[in-house]
Amino acid sequence: MKTADRKKNIAFIVAFALASLVLILIPTGFERSIYVNAEGARAEVLSTDDSTIIQTGLFRTGDQRCRVRILSGEHKGLEMDGINLLSGSLKDDKVFVPGDIAWVLIERDSDDNPIFINMIDYYRMDKEVILIALFVLALVAFSGLRGVRMVLSFVFAFLSIWKLLIPAILNGMNPLFMCVAVLILLTLVTLPMVSGMNRRSLAAILGSISAILLTVMISVFMTHYLRIHGSVLEMSESLLYSGFMDLDLTSLFSGVVCLSAGGAIMDLSIDVSAAMWEVREHSPETSGAALFKSAMEVGKAGVGTQITTLLLAYMGSYLTLMMVYMAQATPKGNIFTSKSIAAEILQTLVGSFGIVLVTPLTALIGMLLFRIKKTPVR
Repeated sequence: MKTADRKKNIAFIVAFALASLVLILIPTGFERSIYVNAEGARAEVLSTDDSTIIQTGLFRTGDQRCRVRILSGEHKGLEMDGINLLSGSLKDDKVFVPGDIAWVLIERDSDDNPIFINMIDYYRMDKEVILIALFVLALVAFSGLRGVRMVLSFVFAFLSIWKLLIPAILNGMNPLFMCVAVLILLTLVTLPMVSGMNRRSLAAILGSISAILLTVMISVFMTHYLRIHGSVLEMSESLLYSGFMDLDLTSLFSGVVCLSAGGAIMDLSIDVSAAMWEVREHSPETSGAALFKSAMEVGKAGVGTQITTLLLAYMGSYLTLMMVYMAQATPKGNIFTSKSIAAEILQTLVGSFGIVLVTPLTALIGMLLFRIKKTPVR
């Protein structure tokens, strides 16, 4: 790698690291805990009592008594009985065995003495950290300093959603506006991180933002046209019951549709822009029309795989629902008029519209930008 490129990479890494640090330090306003007399901690399961568990087919109800030793927090070393409540849900229930490491909630009295332990779930954070570390190592080993940039870009995107998007919506900002604003912010930041500060990135940014804005309009129109209510989003009703009755779930759904397709839109835009950049750099005499045609050919090749990726992502999340419909021989009319399936069709097709639109938009913008000079682009 050239010294200038290495310095540019390091500058980007430092800038992204500082931006991520700023986001980490920004308070969300929701740091207060509803568990004012409780403390979360890791605990080792020493023994269990399953005598009060009621087994009915695949499902368990009742409760499991667990003797645990606290491994973290101010009550470290404490041995006490904990209760694992079972509700008959395979999704939510778990049954511990001796040796398991669990995450527990220690209830305390007014004198800060532990009085009750609630078994929350298996402790997974250490394993998740290992998985993240392996991913980072693999990416850096494959891409070098660019891999570090990609990791920081990923972190910045997550923090933008966690520290900016979610608190803003909970504080009453319009969900659709905030989803689009954060998506544009990520576009402005991520593409230069991946491709550098140049006309190639500028073309991709302008193409992406144009496609995103058109996708927003299509999303809003189709959401109302198909009469989809935002309650199709998982846990959305729980938000209402948690004190956010004024939350516009339908606006949130439209925003989620655009947010979900944003990554694919950015990905294709930078592919198209990079292809045009290379053609222009190696053949400065290439006409604008030829440049546009080359970009469209690259885009056509990418659109098919991106749309398929979007389809597989959405269908994967609803695969079990489709299996239930097939297993019960549900009439096709019932399937395709159901709110859940209609919402998935909307998400897939509206996102695909954005992917289709980004190619000609980026190609047009790139043609104008890259033909500004007739000398090779530096």
